[in-house]
Amino acid sequence: MQVVDRWAAFLLKTGPNREKQNIIWNMAGSFCYAFASMVLSFLVMRIAGKEQGGIFAFGFSTLGQQMFILAYFGIRPFQITDGTGEYRFGDYLYHRYLTCGLALAAAAGYLLFCGYTKEKALVIFLLVCYKVIDGFADVYESEFQRQGHLHLTGKSNTFRTVLSVFVFLSVLTAGQPLVMACMSAVAAQAAGLVFFDMPAIKYLFVADVKGDIRRIKPLTSATFLLFVSAFLDFYIFSAAKYAIDAHMDDISSGYFNVIFMPTSVINLAAGFVIRPVLTYLTEYWNNGQYAEFSHMLKKISVLIGALGLLAVFLTFTLGWLVLGVMERILGAAYQGSLTGYQGAFVLVVLGGGFYALLNLYYYVLVILRRQKVIFVIYLILTVAAASVAPVFVKRWGISGAAYAYLLLMILMAAGFVSGAWIAYKKGSRNEKFKTGG
Repeated sequence: MQVVDRWAAFLLKTGPNREKQNIIWNMAGSFCYAFASMVLSFLVMRIAGKEQGGIFAFGFSTLGQQMFILAYFGIRPFQITDGTGEYRFGDYLYHRYLTCGLALAAAAGYLLFCGYTKEKALVIFLLVCYKVIDGFADVYESEFQRQGHLHLTGKSNTFRTVLSVFVFLSVLTAGQPLVMACMSAVAAQAAGLVFFDMPAIKYLFVADVKGDIRRIKPLTSATFLLFVSAFLDFYIFSAAKYAIDAHMDDISSGYFNVIFMPTSVINLAAGFVIRPVLTYLTEYWNNGQYAEFSHMLKKISVLIGALGLLAVFLTFTLGWLVLGVMERILGAAYQGSLTGYQGAFVLVVLGGGFYALLNLYYYVLVILRRQKVIFVIYLILTVAAASVAPVFVKRWGISGAAYAYLLLMILMAAGFVSGAWIAYKKGSRNEKFKTGG
């Protein structure tokens, strides 16, 4: 027991400046998570070959991530902005048991009827399990952030990601098949949850771990539109990947995933900017400090826009060099396979910039509790994605997928930015009217 106590105390330790530790560990955790998402498919292509790499890319970054969203149910922004304690941590935990079970069942049902080989279906299901455990860990990490311990969220992301990726790559480079490597990664991910998140939450006394199963229904009702919106958001984000999986081969999935990697870097950089300010934006809005809210939102928007433009400029000027280096790293079999897609590379990076911006305004609409506005935007864009992506991919292949992605991101960003500012002006005007301001 003393060992557990010491371990928990080590996890909770921040030093004299908790805010600094929050920023540092949030950056470390976000970097590890995004870096792993970005390079794992690339490394699998190098180690296990083009087809295995393509299967892994689809399972890890597309279907697996879609089931992660079902598991976490879009609740994170609601939970971290639940400053009044409307729901206890235990309530969120009970709800997560249910959603994780649903995610596993949904993935199993999908794989039974999609016509994949047994090996491909098993690999993808294992990757879904990996992502679902990640979704379960999210309920702990959200509570850490809600209680002002963002450093614990960063530590959890860092610890679990490094452990599971190290185990996965060790097994794969030892010559074991991809199925065995995925099994090992799932086991390591579960171990990270047990040895990090669970002890930390137990000793975080401000977190009320007692839940009430009767609270699942009202919590589901309060967050259902957020879940549907998040689920549709990822479908829109990944519509081009789904179209490639349906109308092209596994090798093409792997190639598109490689040129799609910079979006993880852009989202990582945007996350560094967005996550730390969400608490301040929430406080400004709840306290009626509208000028401060507006000023901070504009400042963060400009910063994200500047980062996006920088990324596009670098991709336009150096993209051919980056793709060439990737080909050399992947090996002789890949020479000339990526450099022809520099145009698609630039389009994807530009789309990633718009996605980073719309993420900020998604959180703004959550803070303003405008779930219906979020839902309507996603519903419209889902119809557009289902119509546009397959047509573009069938007509222009990987380049068509990049065009489809960019178009959808532009439309979605326009919807969120305009919707958030309209809601802000309406909400602040109504509050000032009520208070006689």
